[in-house]
Amino acid sequence: MRLKDAIPKKGSQQRGRRVGRGISAGQGASCGKGMRGQKSRSGSSTRPGFEGGQNPLYRRLPKLKSFPMVNRKQYTIINVSKLSSLPANTQVTLTSLMELGIITTNDGPLKILGDGELNVALKVCAAAFTASARSKIEAAGGSCEQIGTAKTTISNEDSTEGQDN
Repeated sequence: MRLKDAIPKKGSQQRGRRVGRGISAGQGASCGKGMRGQKSRSGSSTRPGFEGGQNPLYRRLPKLKSFPMVNRKQYTIINVSKLSSLPANTQVTLTSLMELGIITTNDGPLKILGDGELNVALKVCAAAFTASARSKIEAAGGSCEQIGTAKTTISNEDSTEGQDN
């Protein structure tokens, strides 16, 4: 038999350590907690996340609407009300809108928003559409084609109801 083989039987329990009962036990007086300080006091220790009175991390982090999204997708946005001045059956893209002067800056791929009314049929090619914009363009007799995204091109015939980015 070797020393490493001398282990307690499986399921056996060891009694708890009696601390603060004199120096002979090795855990007398301060009970192994040191001399002074917050961690040596009786009662439970500090709660999780406590930083000694300093404003803790969970309170320092920004919350709710003011917290900016990391790697946010930036779009050039336009409402369908701005497209109503175009002639019927016009091909609408980011470059065509910049040539016409409706959009002055290129802030990224084109996204069509649904504010306003549209009465002319247009062929709109954009990176993203809101659900209301897609329904208004299609109700006016136009078509929506989704381009320039990781997804495959979605045209008016291929799209399913309720699909939106």
